[in-house]
Amino acid sequence: EKLATGQPAPDFTQNDSTGKPVSLSSFKGKYVLLDFWASWCGPCRRENPNVVEAYNKFKNKNFAILSVSLDEQKGAWIKAINDDHLTWNHVSDLKGWKNAAAAEYGIKAIPSNFLISPDGKILAHNLRGEALSDTLASVLK
Repeated sequence: EKLATGQPAPDFTQNDSTGKPVSLSSFKGKYVLLDFWASWCGPCRRENPNVVEAYNKFKNKNFAILSVSLDEQKGAWIKAINDDHLTWNHVSDLKGWKNAAAAEYGIKAIPSNFLISPDGKILAHNLRGEALSDTLASVLK
C-alpha cells in the first residue's frame, strides 16, 4: 500500500490561486497537513473551522497546510477560501474529481487528509475534528 503510514508521500505540483506552481516537496522540513476538499462539499466546509483552529494553534510550530481543491470553478474556490478564512497554501488544477493529486492519493471522498512528517513520510490519514488537534499536539512538541 503506497499510501500507508510510514510510506513516502507522493510529490506533486499544482498551481495556486494566482497561477504560481506549488509542490508538496517545497514543504520538506515541516509537518504538512495535505488537505483535499472543495467549495461545493458540505462536510468539507463544516470541517474547515476545525482545520482553521488547528492551523492557528500550530502554524508557528513547524506546521503548514497544503489544501488541494477538487473544484472546477475558480471563482467558487476563491470565494470559499475567503469565506472560510483559510489563510494557508491552496492549489488546484480545477479538474474536479479528475484532479491529478487526488488521483495520486486515491481520493474517493472528501474531506480527506494526510499528515506528512518533515522527512516526507505519511504519519496519519483522515484526521478530523479533535483528532487533528490532538495528533498535532502529540507530534509538534
